Amino acid sequence: MTIQELLEIEEIKRLKYAYMRCVDTKAWDEMKTLFVPEATCSYSAGHYHYEGRDAIVAWLRKGMDKPAFHSTHSVHQPEIRLTGPDTAEGTWKLEDYVVDTEYDIVISGAAFYQDRYVKRDGRWLILHTGYERVFEQIESRKDRPSLKLTASMWTTGGASRIKA
Repeated sequence: MTIQELLEIEEIKRLKYAYMRCVDTKAWDEMKTLFVPEATCSYSAGHYHYEGRDAIVAWLRKGMDKPAFHSTHSVHQPEIRLTGPDTAEGTWKLEDYVVDTEYDIVISGAAFYQDRYVKRDGRWLILHTGYERVFEQIESRKDRPSLKLTASMWTTGGASRIKA
């Protein structure tokens, strides 16, 4: 592998990391800049499928853009394959954790992303993203009355309510 190929792979990693950050910080306008206009997505083995950058971001925004929705999505173990000078594929392990205080639930799980990327005007962008779940579980927060959300970017400005 050449140094240039390693640099290309690093740029693709940074693209995916930016995507995950935008999901968790609800940075929808920035997220749009990470996709090509004709991008597609397929989540949960195709259960959720959208075509077009605007449709993808609108769907994510609709489900996540509320103060009661708190999430962390971590991707690991990237397997990036350069398939041409301006194309690549990637497999990523996902671990996610969601707290929704409106519905009083916690969702956690793992999945494997299968992505395709294209390089346009010298910049790598997402052509397709999606995952299939390894597992997903849901728990009612009401089953654990001692469980309290003590910090949130959306309700406490990121400051903890725990007294030190």
